[in-house]
Amino acid sequence: MKDYQNIQFDSERSRFQAIAEMRCPQCRQGKMFKYSNWRIDKFDDMHQNCPVCNLHFEVEPGFWYGAMFVSYAFSILILGILGLIIYWGFGDPSIMGYIIPIPIVSLLAVPFNFRMSRSVFLHLFGFVKYKPELGKLVA
Repeated sequence: MKDYQNIQFDSERSRFQAIAEMRCPQCRQGKMFKYSNWRIDKFDDMHQNCPVCNLHFEVEPGFWYGAMFVSYAFSILILGILGLIIYWGFGDPSIMGYIIPIPIVSLLAVPFNFRMSRSVFLHLFGFVKYKPELGKLVA
C-alpha cells in the first residue's frame, strides 16, 4: 500500500475543473484566492497575480463588475431550486415557509457565490488563453 501513496497522475485540469477549483485560467495551477473556502472571514481575499504564472487576474479596471451578473444568475438558480425543494418536499407550506429559509440559504451561499462567479467570469469572459507549458513548469 505504501507504494501507491506517492503516485502523481500526469493529467491536465480541464477548463471545467479549473473553474470549479478556482484556478488560474492561463496555467490552471495557481489558486485565485489566498485562503481556503472554509475561511468565511476572508472569502474575498484574492491574489492580485497568479502565484504560478504571474497573470494579473483583474484584466482591466472594473473587470469584476461583470461577475455581478454571473453572481445574480447563481443566486436566482439557488433560490429557484430551493423554492422547488420547499414546494415539493414540504407540500407547499405557508408563505413563512419560504420567507425564512430562502434568505438564510442565500446569505450562507454568499462566499461560494462570490468566489464561483469570479472564477466563471474570468475563465469565460477574461479572454485569457490556456498555456499548458506554464503549468508543467511547476508540476
